[in-house]
Amino acid sequence: MKSSFPCNVLAGNIAAVLDIQIESNDAYTLCRPKGELDAYTVAQFRESLNELVDCSALLIDLSEVPFMDSAGLGALIGGIRKIRDNDGRVAVVCSRPTLTRLLHTTGFDRIVPVTESMQDGVDALFAEES
Repeated sequence: MKSSFPCNVLAGNIAAVLDIQIESNDAYTLCRPKGELDAYTVAQFRESLNELVDCSALLIDLSEVPFMDSAGLGALIGGIRKIRDNDGRVAVVCSRPTLTRLLHTTGFDRIVPVTESMQDGVDALFAEES
């Protein structure tokens, strides 16, 4: 299953765009936001994560997110908590050094595995099973 949820929000005179792609296979669901995760686009991201709350294994790929503010980080943490409350596993993939630094600085990587590659993210999702 593959779906995409584009979100165009007018922020001042600039359109803030966030596209969220969701793909599922037998092993896990992949959530791939593309665009900035900030106060202008966070509602769509939060809604998408809420729709994935029943996933048993969710991989969130932030590699195409050039910027995330505190609103985006809050939505990410909130979504992860809901999924974990339903006994789901979550891992995050991020290949952008500035965003990875934010995740490490805020201690986010202590609550969920953060990896640089998709394969490492998949491995982190299922590490608890071995």
